[in-house]
Amino acid sequence: MIPEWLQLGPQEWTAVRLSLRVSAVATLASLPLGLLVAYLLARRRFPGHALLNGLVHLPLVLPPVVTGYLLLLSFGRRAPLGAFLAEHLGLVFSFRWTGAALAAAVMGFPLMVRAIRLSLETLDRRLEQAAATLGASPAFVFLTVTLPLILPGLIAGMILAFAKAMGEFGATITFVSNIPGQTQTLPSAIYTFTQVPGGDAGALRLTLVSVALSMGALLASEILAARVGRRLSA
Repeated sequence: MIPEWLQLGPQEWTAVRLSLRVSAVATLASLPLGLLVAYLLARRRFPGHALLNGLVHLPLVLPPVVTGYLLLLSFGRRAPLGAFLAEHLGLVFSFRWTGAALAAAVMGFPLMVRAIRLSLETLDRRLEQAAATLGASPAFVFLTVTLPLILPGLIAGMILAFAKAMGEFGATITFVSNIPGQTQTLPSAIYTFTQVPGGDAGALRLTLVSVALSMGALLASEILAARVGRRLSA
């Protein structure tokens, strides 16, 4: 039996569900680009390599509020790119849950790319070369040899990005504000509770939920990566 003070209210459940939705969409939507960028950084040398690497990791060193403001300048309704996407594709990011997903994806992207890149850099390339000598195309080699071998790193990157998205606050609140039921994720809801009298219990409940979800994601990352690694080495 859950104690009454630990039972979540409707608004709190809404924040939890929205956070899970935002984090899942952010992770899945950024995965193809993350895989491509990680491959380029690990396997290719080209003019601008260092610049691309710096841009990928920039959200880790910039204040999250700055990242959110840059997203607002780029994807706001009055911004050229934001106006184009809204008019031609029907995609609206500012002050919508989709914007929260975009902000979460940007903040979690460096962690995803780094995990995948490290897996690619430590992969024994002789296995790929052996498949290529048998007449396999580069795309076939990547799908049947490279991708399965880097799967532990891929899974770890996805879960780290998911966990980062769950805890994103600064960029999200700057870009999409804190609208209950629309853009109010777990961190935003916790912040709201800390600003109102008598909100300590609600803040504590959501803090415990946030800690449980983040720890669950990290443990799942370790377990899944270990299981995949054992299967590949079997």
